[in-house]
Amino acid sequence: MEETNELRHQLVQLLTAQQAHMLFEDAVADFPETHINQRVPNSPYSFWQLVEHLRLTQRDILDYISADEYYWPTWPADYWPAPEQETDWAGWQQSVDQFLSDRQRLVALVSDPRVDLLAPLPNSGEREHNLLREVLIVASHNAYHTGELGILRQTGGLWPKD
Repeated sequence: MEETNELRHQLVQLLTAQQAHMLFEDAVADFPETHINQRVPNSPYSFWQLVEHLRLTQRDILDYISADEYYWPTWPADYWPAPEQETDWAGWQQSVDQFLSDRQRLVALVSDPRVDLLAPLPNSGEREHNLLREVLIVASHNAYHTGELGILRQTGGLWPKD
């Protein structure tokens, strides 16, 4: 039981704490509104499109874990906004807030001692994927693209001067 509690704690830390990667919250903090739809040179997507991709992908895995009936999305169309799609500040904030809300739902699942981290997920069929696997995928994907967001922000000179 103690090992399971420690595993749950470590998974929550992986999702929400600064470990060997930048926090999502830090990557989007004080982001300049006038640049949310900007593409930096040699990048196929804007800052908002990257944030929205993070949100869409995390939400898909959350649905895969928890939905009674799961719809298999199409790659890449269902995981990225359309290349020409833009948003306003309210849309940016909605993407950020929904990402954080969905991440908190994952934390709640991981933290619930009644949830078996290794039990096959109902939507995984013969794959027998489990919650542990899916949370590790979410954490890895989020860390990768959050770091990318930080680097693109640096490349664009969009960090606060202080």
